[in-house]
Amino acid sequence: MLKIYNTLVREKQTFTPIVAGKASMYVCGMTVYDYCHLGHARVMVVFDMVSRWLRASGLDVTYIRNITDIDDKIIKRANENNESITQLTQRFIDAMDEDSAKLGVLRPDIEPRATSFVGGMLNMIAILIEKGFAYVAANGDVYYSVNNFEGYGKLSGKSLADLRAGERVEVDTFKKDPMDFVLWKAAKPDEPSWESPWGKGRPGWHIECSAMSAHYFGAHFDIHGGGQDLQFPHHENEIAQSEAFNGEAVHSKAAHSHDGKSCQMVNYWMHNGFVRVDDEKMSKSLGNFFTIRTVLEKYDAEVVRFFILRAHYRSPLNYSDQHLDDAKVALTRLYTALRGHDVGEPAIDWQHPQAARFKDAMNDDFNTPEALAVLFDLANEVNKTKLAETARLLKSLSGVLGLLQRNSDDFLQGEASVALDVDALIQARLTAKQSKNFAEADAIRKQLAEAGIVLEDTPQGTTWRRA
Repeated sequence: MLKIYNTLVREKQTFTPIVAGKASMYVCGMTVYDYCHLGHARVMVVFDMVSRWLRASGLDVTYIRNITDIDDKIIKRANENNESITQLTQRFIDAMDEDSAKLGVLRPDIEPRATSFVGGMLNMIAILIEKGFAYVAANGDVYYSVNNFEGYGKLSGKSLADLRAGERVEVDTFKKDPMDFVLWKAAKPDEPSWESPWGKGRPGWHIECSAMSAHYFGAHFDIHGGGQDLQFPHHENEIAQSEAFNGEAVHSKAAHSHDGKSCQMVNYWMHNGFVRVDDEKMSKSLGNFFTIRTVLEKYDAEVVRFFILRAHYRSPLNYSDQHLDDAKVALTRLYTALRGHDVGEPAIDWQHPQAARFKDAMNDDFNTPEALAVLFDLANEVNKTKLAETARLLKSLSGVLGLLQRNSDDFLQGEASVALDVDALIQARLTAKQSKNFAEADAIRKQLAEAGIVLEDTPQGTTWRRA
């Protein structure tokens, strides 16, 4: 029985889907004005893992991850580059797709773009104004009035007074309250804009996800995910917008009315932890900011995926070369156990003690560290027993996490240097040994070792892998 840590109630809860046999999941995706970084990689891999496990559990999953393709940063970057917003966003969407594919991330079922849902946002804003939850300011912007929504702060666990005292908020004299947030921004020169009842403008960031999730899932869905940094204010504001919009009656203090049947937007809120670099928060100002592409220049993409899954999704993830090197060594151990085994088609007997243990781990709030421990125990069994059925179970369970799906030699040997004909050198070393020219054989081994190639002599012959 799957249990998920629900940020809203701060405890693990048994997952009971709204519709039996189905699961609806919406995850806040990327704002596409630059290459994706390690924080984005974690969101991609974590919720790919979640969707894979939901499907492995027999659920019919609809997984949505949105794309923000209109935003202050996007407009600024496009102007700096002297290119159109469409050119900029499409270029970085393509790059995002390339990066996520390398990391073994399956495409979400739906990837809506914010600019395609402006009509839904306008409708939502109009209803919020009508219900007394939003107002048109003197500068033409439309703001959400947080003081009029009684549930504001329930996701962050803070009262409005606490939030006002503890959060940095943008000073804006047009707001009624410093915590009010923008739903619609009045048009500025040289910025893209859409027609609206309040004049030309463009949507604020928070309203995008409310409109897109409502379009596909309606007022109520199972899981909403994203990075821990989105818990406040983005997800808090989504709740305020969506639940006020979908409530059956005016739920506004200003209107002196209370809605006893307000609609809960999401049953389970999931947030993955931050990525840190050498125990410091990753940021451009500290100079420790890494894009996925930069990391993949040095490390195999599956090693990066393994590194992300090695930590529990809610824990901080500390990036360092040492941790990536350790992940490479560990993943090599697993691939080495599979070497030489023809495992055939994936097959999982969930009654098998190790498979049951894996299932229990994943059902305990997606405990991937324990699930990976099961894989290493199976690898040890394979090394001892050489049983094909154990190797098959190892590969099949790994596949649930998107791991160990390559041919072992492809991973272990990596991309051999084109300057070296490794197989020819191995044959030359064998010939030298047969001729008792051990100095030559040792020289060939040394040459290969300097190129990062490790030879492994076995009774069946010599194999090799990348160091």
